[in-house]
Amino acid sequence: MTRVAATADATGPAGISARRLPQRAVAPLRGLAGLAGLVAVIEVLPHTGLVSADYLPPASVTVRALWALLAEQTFWTALGDTLTGWGLGLAISVVAGVAAGLVIGSVPALRAVTASTIEFLRPIPSVALIPVAVLLYGADLRSKLLLVVYAAFWQVIVQVLAGIQDVDPVADDTARSYQLGTWGRLRHVMWPTALPYVMTGVRLAATVALILAVTAELVIGAPGLGQEIAVAQTSGAVPQVYALVLVTGLLGVAVNLVARAVERRALHWHQSVRTEVAG
Repeated sequence: MTRVAATADATGPAGISARRLPQRAVAPLRGLAGLAGLVAVIEVLPHTGLVSADYLPPASVTVRALWALLAEQTFWTALGDTLTGWGLGLAISVVAGVAAGLVIGSVPALRAVTASTIEFLRPIPSVALIPVAVLLYGADLRSKLLLVVYAAFWQVIVQVLAGIQDVDPVADDTARSYQLGTWGRLRHVMWPTALPYVMTGVRLAATVALILAVTAELVIGAPGLGQEIAVAQTSGAVPQVYALVLVTGLLGVAVNLVARAVERRALHWHQSVRTEVAG
């Protein structure tokens, strides 16, 4: 009986969690192993002579350059400028995209009228607007915001429109039969269906906004990490260039992790999130 009870305990919820815990730890360990392998390759490759250290410094040199940057006030000022442009542009694009998407998606006639305009404007690359931004605002924060908002806005509105279109017609008809007005149907029917799409759009917009913020700084010369990269490249400070590029990469990873955490928090009730947590 004791052996049977022990076997039952091992196959119960606690036993399943005990077996799954190592599997959950495997993916992060594999990711760290891959990152360590990449760092090792970058460290060894310049010493082999296959790549000149003048163009690809060893990883240790890049880390020392990054450590030196962390002690400089100009680095933190540039990081703040980049985050300011990214945050403001993302906030404007999310608010505008959600509002416009809900209004257009809830009115079929309005959606039919604007469909061709959206499909025409959405594929235009934001970098194509750099000359326009420079002519309008010069190397200013407003130029950066113009590019960031234009790029991130489409990520949000397209997802919102897809979410509104995915509303169950039976649920919508039921809401109408219960005499729910436009606001009631929007709140109780459309918004819960569209929210997963909205969070996907916000996550995509957060990444796109960071890319365009750094691009605007790099090309236009707006204050930020991109401008620091351009200055380091012009002055021939190769390790600083790689160090700043590493910072932008880490910043992108952090933005993605935060966006996913917010998405899981906002969609804790959704089946996809519950399935992910249970798995």
